[in-house]
Amino acid sequence: MKDLSTYRNIGIFAHVDAGKTTTTERILKLTGKIHRTGEVHDGEATTDFMEQEQERGITIQSAATSCEWNAHRLNIIDTPGHVDFTIEVYRSLKVLDGGVGVFCGSGGVEPQSETNWRYANDSEVARIIFVNKLDRVGADFYRVVDQIESVLAANPLVMVLPIGIEDNFTGIVDLLTRKAWVWNDSGDPEAYEIQEPPADMADKIEEWREKLIETAVEQDDALLEQYLEGTEPSIEDLKRCIRQGTISLDFFPTYCGSAFKNKGIQLVLNAVVDYLPDPTEVKPQPEIDLEGNETGGVATVDPAKPLRALAFKIMDDRYGALTFTRIYSGQLKKGDNVLNTFTGKTERIGRIVEMHADSRAELDSAQAGDIVALLGMKNTRTGHTLADVDNPATLEPMVFPDPVISVAIAPKDKAGMEKMGVALNKMIQEDPSFQVATDEDSGETLIKGMGELHLDIKVDILKRTHGVEVDMGKPQVAYRETITMPVDDTYTHKKQTGGSGQFAKIDYRIEPAEKNAGYEFESQVTGGNVPREYWGAIEKAFDVSMDEGTLAGYPLLDVKFTLLDGAFHAVDSSALAFEIATKAAYRQSVPKAAPQLLEPIMKVDVFTPEQNVGDVIGDLNRRRGMIKSQDAGATGVRVKAEAPLADMFGYIGHLRTLTSGRGQFSMEFSHYAPCPQNVADEVIKQAQERKAAN
Repeated sequence: MKDLSTYRNIGIFAHVDAGKTTTTERILKLTGKIHRTGEVHDGEATTDFMEQEQERGITIQSAATSCEWNAHRLNIIDTPGHVDFTIEVYRSLKVLDGGVGVFCGSGGVEPQSETNWRYANDSEVARIIFVNKLDRVGADFYRVVDQIESVLAANPLVMVLPIGIEDNFTGIVDLLTRKAWVWNDSGDPEAYEIQEPPADMADKIEEWREKLIETAVEQDDALLEQYLEGTEPSIEDLKRCIRQGTISLDFFPTYCGSAFKNKGIQLVLNAVVDYLPDPTEVKPQPEIDLEGNETGGVATVDPAKPLRALAFKIMDDRYGALTFTRIYSGQLKKGDNVLNTFTGKTERIGRIVEMHADSRAELDSAQAGDIVALLGMKNTRTGHTLADVDNPATLEPMVFPDPVISVAIAPKDKAGMEKMGVALNKMIQEDPSFQVATDEDSGETLIKGMGELHLDIKVDILKRTHGVEVDMGKPQVAYRETITMPVDDTYTHKKQTGGSGQFAKIDYRIEPAEKNAGYEFESQVTGGNVPREYWGAIEKAFDVSMDEGTLAGYPLLDVKFTLLDGAFHAVDSSALAFEIATKAAYRQSVPKAAPQLLEPIMKVDVFTPEQNVGDVIGDLNRRRGMIKSQDAGATGVRVKAEAPLADMFGYIGHLRTLTSGRGQFSMEFSHYAPCPQNVADEVIKQAQERKAAN
């Protein structure tokens, strides 16, 4: 049996370009896992092994690796920072016990940092903070600490202070020991000395050390009492309190350094071991039944308990499909039969491998606390639970956001059609935020995703990995429809053929539901005018009809259907008759309820040099954007706005032109809002033309 107290399952997450992958490279070098450090800008980072990642210098899919530090095993997942790939961060955080949030010393708390932090809060993941790039122009450790408090509403527990800043950044002071770690300029992470801190920092060190101790001892009433009486706790007692507070999410130990210059990484690794939880110290995963209700049982992290494992990622490579799996309880052995509780079928474990980016080591078995990849799983998808055949249970599944953008694609030659279908099927399994549909009117294949970059990468993968070249249409916005006023109506379906006929009469009300309520159904029928056994058919028929709105054929949102009364015939009525009546009632009444077209509104976060702020805001206003805030930072201004997706296509190129290449932006879905009439008219007209053409 492995000693789980020496395990740390951690993820490294941050905004684009804050230095996550570089930090991971330095950790792997320091722990002896790799012997030469690969750089992101050279396309040689270990965990960025996709061609697209190496070319673009960004992380697209999360990569798993493991290493050893101070007799502890670290399972590390390096996650993407770009907003189009947040799905990778979300599903990684779901299966991790701890995380390292990396923040840029000059950029501070950037938009994607906020989203990732929110995901980590939702998943209740303990974290430490690493403020990176303190060697950069405009870096300011104390400003970033303030932003973490104000923007993220988090409580950073400052553990170290920087010595110097920007070009003069030479090392850090460990507040617990009052010792300075100073590196020379060779770039060797081992080339440091532990010495007395600079004399001019003495007051600052005492001020921050006092804050650290005061926050830590709040975890232990006896220590707090002693401290108030003037007895300073030992470093061991302080570390115990810091560990306790970190695991309970009361605060987040905060470190700083420069990953690129190899300064400060050792202390982050020590903090991972000292303060982040092992698998047994994390709240156990709740078990649910097939309807999604909690059963009261939990998957306790214990190799002796029945198997509970969650498949959190599917990756296709040259050896076949890899199913990345976190084992919560029990053990897995090569050749075992396990039950997939989602499909109800058993699957045989072909091979178990431990991943190091895109290379692997074969294992005979794995146990609770491990993150491994399985080969030979035919029907397991992201979010499925693998359980003991004789003692099944399901773990809470993952919920993925709906795509907001779609593009029509077609293979450049006829022979590519079948190949494209197979490739797209594999890609859907790998990425749950990527969807494929066929336009019923035109017969076109539509790919749907979280943004332009997301779909761009998918088309690139089709070409390079699967050898399918495609032509892309223009991006399409995922519009929605809703109704704005209540309508009381009635519909009778009557059809007489030779034998028994069909009869169903319904009196009903359709009305707008609360925002984000989706579809609500209620029956107020009394006295059996519409027998209860037909209510389900009516509820389902209206729900299915909502997939196609009456304005432009987009799905209908936020509608309440109330069955008021009706009539049935003892012989001629059936579930099918009421289903037909309901679908006809939908087509009859929705146009009377003042239907309205809705468009996706995006949260837009733009970073611009100060001299270009006016141009950027003017441009956003022209794109129907609503400016929410402007925050001036050390190196530029951050403009937050909300803008309709329809007007944001190709924005990055335009922003670069406005800011001479220095502007950056990120965008994520916020909500649906009513379209202005002129936009709605144009969308409806295009929908009608498409229908007429087919």
